Amino acid sequence: MKGLVFDVDGLLADTETLVALASIDMFAELYGLTDVRVEDFRPFIGTGPHRYVEGVAEKYGVTIDTEAAVESRHRHFVRRIEAGAYIGFPGARTLVDAAAAAPGWRLAIATSSLRHKAEISLKAAGIPIEAFNAFISGDMVTRRKPAPDIYIKAAEALAIEPAGCVGVEDAIAGVQSVRGAGMACLAVTNSFSREELAEADLVVSSLEEVSLETLDDLLDSRPGQSA
Repeated sequence: MKGLVFDVDGLLADTETLVALASIDMFAELYGLTDVRVEDFRPFIGTGPHRYVEGVAEKYGVTIDTEAAVESRHRHFVRRIEAGAYIGFPGARTLVDAAAAAPGWRLAIATSSLRHKAEISLKAAGIPIEAFNAFISGDMVTRRKPAPDIYIKAAEALAIEPAGCVGVEDAIAGVQSVRGAGMACLAVTNSFSREELAEADLVVSSLEEVSLETLDDLLDSRPGQSA
């Protein structure tokens, strides 16, 4: 049995811009900041909602109530999602469906987001939550990405050794988390460049380029794995 573990934001669901815009809405609403820009959040992609808003607050020299900020951001995010935008990435649903139907694979989510937000994102992206055998969210670990904890917990939930799993990511912090957990790492250049994601075992431009055979080859090519 092999494991396939997916991040959500920026990987299965094209949410990074929406999350940044919702965070800008929050800073304007709660703190009267009108100079915050989408690009300010880029260094904090994949690090979880708390660090995401705290990092930008630090940049602008503002002390925030983190929990209130995250709650406000979520409210603005949901408002934007409910406007009806489709946020699926090409190839994501096809790969999820293929792995879910294959008897040799088990699937998990490993997202730094809280579960209710991740579920909203997956629904808007057309990804069926029931396809996954395990769902690990940011509130289930003490240390979030780039720490390896969330991917280690995902492997435990699947009852598969990390070495037998592929973690799929779009963020630098996520790639570091996957590698730290001992999984093979597939990265997609949805949020960062190929050079920035070079620590991954394989970097692709789109999940349309990935098949189950690609994942098999990735696991088989790792040291200690049989060909």
